[in-house]
Amino acid sequence: MSPPLGFEESFGVGKVCKLIKHYGYTQSQADHAMFYKHSNEGKVAILIVYVDDIVLTGDDCNELENLKGKLAEEFEIKDLGALKYFLGMEFARSKEGIFVNQQKYVLDLLDEVGMLGCKPVETPIEPNVKLQPTEAKNVKDRDCYQRRVGRLIYLSHTHPDIAFSVSMVSQFMHAPRPEHFETVYRILRYLKGTPGRGLLFKS
Repeated sequence: MSPPLGFEESFGVGKVCKLIKHYGYTQSQADHAMFYKHSNEGKVAILIVYVDDIVLTGDDCNELENLKGKLAEEFEIKDLGALKYFLGMEFARSKEGIFVNQQKYVLDLLDEVGMLGCKPVETPIEPNVKLQPTEAKNVKDRDCYQRRVGRLIYLSHTHPDIAFSVSMVSQFMHAPRPEHFETVYRILRYLKGTPGRGLLFKS
């Protein structure tokens, strides 16, 4: 973390705080927002941080409590209890396991594009559809297309049923044409009929 305004002179030029590493945590190379610490008993504590949202998890309950205390000394934090919502993903626990979905994210996206009242379709893409590249003069609303496809890419984390169709439309991010938009709208109409679909991680 960089020093806050007003601390630069006393902090020293070019220095940064490595708070989480200072507590003995290792930064994951697979995801730089994740830090972990293994105990001698083979247990693990994991911290995931995204701007000012933090998730703590793992089976090392003592370390997790210690970490919460250390973070509370450095920052004003609030423990929200068991994870329910994080970065557009909803988490529900039951005896069966943990169910993850993005229903609110789907409904917000449909509302944003004016399709909350659209008629759903049963498949995310028409069979045997072949999308063609665009000639430079026919490119339409590239920024809008990129935003919508980007939102769909994020949705495919909990909706593997749209992964294939999203991979198809994402090939035309640099130069979309009307039929590419139509395929995106088809995916959105499919999502209208399946907003609560998600993944179950069994106990």
